[in-house]
Amino acid sequence: MLRKLKMRSIVTSGKTLNMLVLLGFIGLWQVAAAIVDSPFFPDVIKTVEAFIGLVRHGDFEGYTLLEHIGASLIRVGAGFALACLVGIPLGLVMGLYPLIYEATKSVIEPIRFIPPIAWIPLTIVLLVGFSRYAFLVWLGAFFPILINTLTSIPRVSPIHVNVARVYGADRGYIIRRVVIPSVLPEVLAGMRVGLGVGWMCIVAAEMLAGKMIGLGCLIIKSAQFPGIHSGEMLVGMILIGIIGLAMNEALIQTEKRLFRWRWEVVV
Repeated sequence: MLRKLKMRSIVTSGKTLNMLVLLGFIGLWQVAAAIVDSPFFPDVIKTVEAFIGLVRHGDFEGYTLLEHIGASLIRVGAGFALACLVGIPLGLVMGLYPLIYEATKSVIEPIRFIPPIAWIPLTIVLLVGFSRYAFLVWLGAFFPILINTLTSIPRVSPIHVNVARVYGADRGYIIRRVVIPSVLPEVLAGMRVGLGVGWMCIVAAEMLAGKMIGLGCLIIKSAQFPGIHSGEMLVGMILIGIIGLAMNEALIQTEKRLFRWRWEVVV
């Protein structure tokens, strides 16, 4: 009971501090904009007006803000889902059979260290339309999911495995009922990292890959007329951050609900 009260107190104070920091940041933004006094750096009020204009009328090409957001989310959702479908099973297989990873490491590891953004010119040449964005998001999200899943297998508690063996469990049962449940928190952590990388990749890809819809496209189009559409550019940037935060929080809440058995350390 005392532990729960302490956790609630920490959460409440954290939310209060978050709100104070946010208000302070908005105040600093307004002051900085007043000092700079430039059409290229709009203040809070002009940015809010730009947001309202995008919601009501859309950008100068007629695309509404919801259309930009929807296009980016669909692209990220497709690439991220594909990364999970490939990365999680492949990570489990490589973790359970380390020889497979050792045999493919000379190919996987160099590719992992190539930034997803570096693949953009090649994807523009080889792929078209929706597949470009899905591939880049998949590439960004795949490796964090794969590596987290792969490295979580050796960290499964030997005690749990040995107890199952004492009661006559075979290898298949141990994998299904001991190994996979044990590694799921690490897998979800990898998904959080992968989703963040994928979200950044889609924004960069939209800026460079030619389509005129998406939050990245909104930013790059607005930047072409900075004195006129600086507010729209900032709206796009802020929305990218807010949506990224919302997706991360959604996965955190999912983790808390699915893995309530995990102890939270409170000092």
